[in-house]
Amino acid sequence: MSDRRPNVVLVITDDQGYGDLGCTGHPWLKTPEIDAFHDDAVRLADFHVSPLCTPTRGALMTGRRPVRNGAWATCWGRSILRKSETTMADVFAASGYRTAMFGKWHLGDNYPYRPQDRGFQHVVAHKGGGVGQTPDFWGNNYFDDTYFHNGEPVEHAGYCTDVWFDEAIRFIEGCADEPFFVYLATNAPHTPYLVSEEYARPYRGNPDVPEPAFCGMIANIDENFGRLRSKLAELGLEENTILVFMTDNGSSGGSELDESQYVARGYNAGMRGKKGSYYDGGHRVPFLIRWPGGGLEGGRDVDEMTLHVDILPTFIALCGLNMPDADFDGESLAPLLHGDRTGLPGDRVHFLQYRQDTAPPEKWTNAVMTRRWRLVRGEELYDIKTDPGQRRDVAADHPAEVERLRRAHNAWWEEISPGLEAYCPIALGNPAEHPTHLCAMDVLGDVAWHQTHIAQAKKSTGTWAVEIERPGRYRFTMRRWPTERELAISGVIPPEEARRLIYAPEDARSVAIRPVEARLSLFDDERNRSLESGDKTAGFTLEVSRTGTTFLNASFIDKEGDIQGAYYVDVERVGEA
Repeated sequence: MSDRRPNVVLVITDDQGYGDLGCTGHPWLKTPEIDAFHDDAVRLADFHVSPLCTPTRGALMTGRRPVRNGAWATCWGRSILRKSETTMADVFAASGYRTAMFGKWHLGDNYPYRPQDRGFQHVVAHKGGGVGQTPDFWGNNYFDDTYFHNGEPVEHAGYCTDVWFDEAIRFIEGCADEPFFVYLATNAPHTPYLVSEEYARPYRGNPDVPEPAFCGMIANIDENFGRLRSKLAELGLEENTILVFMTDNGSSGGSELDESQYVARGYNAGMRGKKGSYYDGGHRVPFLIRWPGGGLEGGRDVDEMTLHVDILPTFIALCGLNMPDADFDGESLAPLLHGDRTGLPGDRVHFLQYRQDTAPPEKWTNAVMTRRWRLVRGEELYDIKTDPGQRRDVAADHPAEVERLRRAHNAWWEEISPGLEAYCPIALGNPAEHPTHLCAMDVLGDVAWHQTHIAQAKKSTGTWAVEIERPGRYRFTMRRWPTERELAISGVIPPEEARRLIYAPEDARSVAIRPVEARLSLFDDERNRSLESGDKTAGFTLEVSRTGTTFLNASFIDKEGDIQGAYYVDVERVGEA
């Protein structure tokens, strides 16, 4: 074994479920590169994440459950990881690693929540929860896009997944002298299902494949994963690199379900539910890890129930990292991976919760999990060992087990519920982000989360949770369109541009708004100003003497009194009060 600490490359894909691989039994999808890796890796055979992307990513980064770390939804100001949390990248960086991330972050696009604020020294990423969503560079649509290098826009040629792997390989090639941690998080195969036809074509015409392009996106990921492995071998790094392949939640496009969440078409490895579900199909995913120099190879299964919150403690143990001052919800899996033990001590009880709303998760919208049992929504009980497809609710047969799991959850809820109402406010006035760019994906309440929503003038609240860090003179610039698309507030984009946007229908048209007034409020200060038809922005300058957390509201009002939240607001501290 090398005296140098192992490198770590963590590859995580988006919306690819447990069954969306050849090595997990998919009858049509071809993934030869990942299959070969599976055959020589240590496999966590009962590994669980959250049913959605942001909650999984926050838990993975911190070793702490989403309702504790603040990142339990995908929008609404609730997809932001609390600034008090220590991230995986913080831990690696504190132990002398070079750190980099590529692709999807989705844990905050403003200071102090951006990846470059959370321990990553080199970042190439899109913004928001997917390419082309509201905070991303305008017009990005998977091909020849503009991505952000440590926050600065840079044009790229090629398909998004290819770009993430290209950039990761380039970074690895420059890390000859220091151990490195690479977090490579693809946005594929998340909707919309876009990929070159050469990858989708093999799946077209198969009546059992609901989304051929979804399969094609995975085929492209597989090809890139093989390319990454070849490069590690070529550079002589494979022996001492911990390489992980995992996914972030259940499948989005691999199957169609009936009203009871059983598979009606497609393939889901025999599981009930998919993305968004508290049944196992929503949160059981593949996790493959290989480290030849550390004895993690040979193709064997770890059957213990393992979790996304276990991965950071596991890396700390495997790599000998400095232990942070953090109270993990997970445990190190190192003894299981090395084969020293077959299980973790005690009866593991895990709590799975999220909510797609501004309001905190509801108490019994959840799953309580043990090695044997799944208590869904506090009422349905499944014996996962005898009924992995979750077809028979046995709550009436095991009332004592239901009560035991409810008591465990009640204790957990009492512990974490005091912090559920707290927001992760976006900092204003900090030199690290100057100006601050707010967007309608992070508003509280009605959001416009992708760029077609902007073009279609979808209603948004225009309200953000913010923190004024320093008193001073602040300039607020309200926009309907982003800075890279210079248009009047009342302007529209051409139909051909509207059709190219992410999530656009075939007959997409841009919808005009015609406000006559702009309104901005912060703390107890409310301002109004009239607008002319050609105005591109509405600007306000406020003397802000207070600091702390509050709500910023920025809205446009038309002559009928209809209120539309601003989609974009730039905030800049321009001087002392």
